[in-house]
Amino acid sequence: METMDALLTRRSIRKYLPDPVSRDLIENILKAGMSAPSAGDEQPWHFIIIDRHDLLEKISEIHPYAKMLKNSPAALLICADPETPKFKEFWVQDCSAASENMLLAAHDQGLGAVWIGIYPAEKLVTGIRDLLNIPEQMIPFSAIAIGHPAEEKTGRSRYEVSRIHDNLW
Repeated sequence: METMDALLTRRSIRKYLPDPVSRDLIENILKAGMSAPSAGDEQPWHFIIIDRHDLLEKISEIHPYAKMLKNSPAALLICADPETPKFKEFWVQDCSAASENMLLAAHDQGLGAVWIGIYPAEKLVTGIRDLLNIPEQMIPFSAIAIGHPAEEKTGRSRYEVSRIHDNLW
C-alpha cells in the first residue's frame, strides 16, 4: 500500500473476526511504532501485547470507550516513561506519533484497528496500570485494538480548506 493511500483510507475499525492476529503481524506493527519520531530520539515508549481474552474483557470494563476489546483478538498498549533524560516534556507527542504509526501499519497489513485513549484520565491510567502490573513510574498512554476486520469502511476526505491559514491567522 502506498503511503498516501494508507493515510487517506485508514479508518477506525471496531468490529473484528475471531481469528487470532499472527505474531509476525503484531511485530510489524510494533516495529512501525518504534520507528516513530521522538524528541531527541529518546523513544520513551514501552509496549504490552495483550491477547488474553480475560485481560481484554477487564480493560473493556475499566474503560467506557473500549467495549470493542471484548471481541478483539488482541490489543497493543503504549506506555510512556515520562522520565527520559533530556526531553521528558515531549513524551505525549512521542507516544502519539508511535500510536499513529501503529494504526497505519495495521491498516497496511489488512488489519482493522482503533486508537483507545487512556492518558490523561487518571482513573483509566490507574485502573489499567493496576490490572497489568505496570510499574508506578510508567504511564499507560493509549491502546490499539487490532484484528481482522469484520466491517468495511471506505476512506473519506477530511481535507477542510477553511482550516488552512497562510502565514498569519
